[in-house]
Amino acid sequence: MSVTGPRARELVREIIKAVEEDRELRYMLLGALGLQELLERFARIEERQQRLEERFARLEERQQKLEEEFKKLEERFAKLEERFAELEERQQRLEERFLKLEERVTRLEEEMRETRRVVLTIAHRFGVLSEEAFREAMRYVVEDVFGVATVEKWVYRDEEGLVYGYPAVVEVDVLVRDSEHVLLEVKSRVSKADVSELHRIGKLYEKVEGKKPRLVILGGFIDEEAKRLAKRLGVEITPILSS
Repeated sequence: MSVTGPRARELVREIIKAVEEDRELRYMLLGALGLQELLERFARIEERQQRLEERFARLEERQQKLEEEFKKLEERFAKLEERFAELEERQQRLEERFLKLEERVTRLEEEMRETRRVVLTIAHRFGVLSEEAFREAMRYVVEDVFGVATVEKWVYRDEEGLVYGYPAVVEVDVLVRDSEHVLLEVKSRVSKADVSELHRIGKLYEKVEGKKPRLVILGGFIDEEAKRLAKRLGVEITPILSS
């Protein structure tokens, strides 16, 4: 039987109101319609979505904190780079100052060595130093020229008088370097006689030892005639004093 008219409309309003106010009635009706399961699933989905939103909010908060920390690290790194650049600049300035100081010390050492040579040469020239003392003082010059500080003394009895024209004991400094034999004389003043004498000693040495030596004179004041004779006889003269 169908119900129409005002009574029917009033009944429909009452049913709708009852459904809205009574939750269980709604679920019964939805269940009857096959929708209850869908609503439950939808409720679970909503719950999961809410949890995801909460986690996402926490992640956003952590991300914000990490970004703040990263920004602080970037600032600290920038400061460190500035300090490192300053340190590099300071180190470069110190290295430049050290190089200049090294150059100055080297020049001072050279000047001191040259001054010492001059003083010793002049002292020997005017009789303040003996020949033996002068030769001993000049050992560092030998090291500069030949790279060695010690030399051996070659002593030989010249019975034939090849050096001085009569039998005599001949003495000369000799050093052997890389199979090269060097006869060495150190003189405060080099004369023609000194050049000629070393040349004759070289001939005697070659005859006795079977080895042609290199002849070198280290001299302070060098006569021009001695230079010319040395060039002709193959005797090297190395100045002790700078020209």
